[in-house]
Amino acid sequence: MGCALSGPGDAGAGYRSLSLWHDTAPDDWVPRDPLPGDLNADVAVVGAGFTGLWTAYYLLRADPTLRVVVLEQETAGFGASGRNGGWCSALFPASLDKLAGLPGSDRDRALAQHAAMRDSVDEVGRVCAAEGIDAHFHKGGTVSLARSRAQLRSARVEVADARAWGRGDDEVALLDREGAVRRLAATRTLGGTFTPDCAAIHPARLVRGLARAVEETRGGHVYERTRVTAIEPHRVRTTHGTVRADVVVRATEGYTPRLPGHRRTVAPVYSLVIATEPLADRVWDEIGLRDRETFTDHRHLIIYGQRTDDGRMVFGGRGAPYHFGSRVRPGFDRDPRVFAALWSTLTAMFPVLDGTRVTHAWGGPLGIPRDWCASVGLDRGTGLGWAGGYVGDGVSTTNLAGRTLRDLVLGHDTGLTRLPWADHRSRRWEPEPLRWLGVNAGLRAMDLADREERLTRRPSRVARAIAPLVGGP
Repeated sequence: MGCALSGPGDAGAGYRSLSLWHDTAPDDWVPRDPLPGDLNADVAVVGAGFTGLWTAYYLLRADPTLRVVVLEQETAGFGASGRNGGWCSALFPASLDKLAGLPGSDRDRALAQHAAMRDSVDEVGRVCAAEGIDAHFHKGGTVSLARSRAQLRSARVEVADARAWGRGDDEVALLDREGAVRRLAATRTLGGTFTPDCAAIHPARLVRGLARAVEETRGGHVYERTRVTAIEPHRVRTTHGTVRADVVVRATEGYTPRLPGHRRTVAPVYSLVIATEPLADRVWDEIGLRDRETFTDHRHLIIYGQRTDDGRMVFGGRGAPYHFGSRVRPGFDRDPRVFAALWSTLTAMFPVLDGTRVTHAWGGPLGIPRDWCASVGLDRGTGLGWAGGYVGDGVSTTNLAGRTLRDLVLGHDTGLTRLPWADHRSRRWEPEPLRWLGVNAGLRAMDLADREERLTRRPSRVARAIAPLVGGP
């Protein structure tokens, strides 16, 4: 899904300008051929991002005789799969308490979901090795800094909650100031937490390598520059013909509202990112991240960063508004105000970066379901499958989705198909203008919660009030 960037005259040049990852992937980004006309398939997948490609990959690996077709309006990796911050983590957008409270779920199933997420990080690395995909995968973990007394309390609460669920230091550890600074020497650091369950990756290298594996190694078909106009039971209508299939999988994430009947399925919210030029070793010696840890802090309005394989600092966060009517447009990918705020935040954390050149700035939409809980499922009566609503935690969650959809499509009852998120259905977002008011109020509330904590030095009452709306218990 998306909108056209480059025509026949400039081949893949327009795609390379989308992000640092697109620009530095060893790929010409020339689109594959579109759908040649009407055809029949066993499985039709709409969307050639991580969800769609992982689904196709695992289906074909399980049964090479399947006719699997992937349809993409732009080119594989055009959307969030090629533009994210490069975290492959065990994070899931809903808390363990929330997962345990879903219909048919309980404590054991919630813990099984968490274990599956942890394994998914390693599974991505295993596939990269098996398929020869050089995605710069490095599992250095995540350091989450506490840079105020309120954030330090949040860090302690996170660890206490983990212990209540039987999760030990090997999953999440509390860091004192010395331990946190040893990993990442940001200003005003008081402590933090560390989890080993995250790898830094080059997402465009991963998604392009996965597309090649699906098509060249596993025998699937990826048709690009093919706009889907409707998804119906056992049928996908496109501008180039109709695909009839036993199963149709919707894997469109932030672009889902463009499909007929799905305007209120997820709210597309933009996350924006900046990247610096490669930094000198002396600069990294001062900053840290010697094991390429990904990093964040315990504020409410999310930030995220990583040290790339070629020594750049990549740093992103929320702050861009939700656009009325769930609009998704190329012009929303770049917001100078948010880029300036990101740079200000980054240099406040690491003054040594002052004067460093920012070489790339980009963004894109992610999908937020009404209850902030990702889901995967298959309706056997209609043959319609789906996965999405990752709220920005999609790199490894898509891998779990692909393996779960494989089992659902093949009719296998497995541990994956019994996880709490399987066949979960979030209710639809409210119609406009309530959706616009609600989503933007939530985004503003998270920023307000951070401001409140800076003033009061106590945990935010605003954050406590909105927690049930943003993945909390």
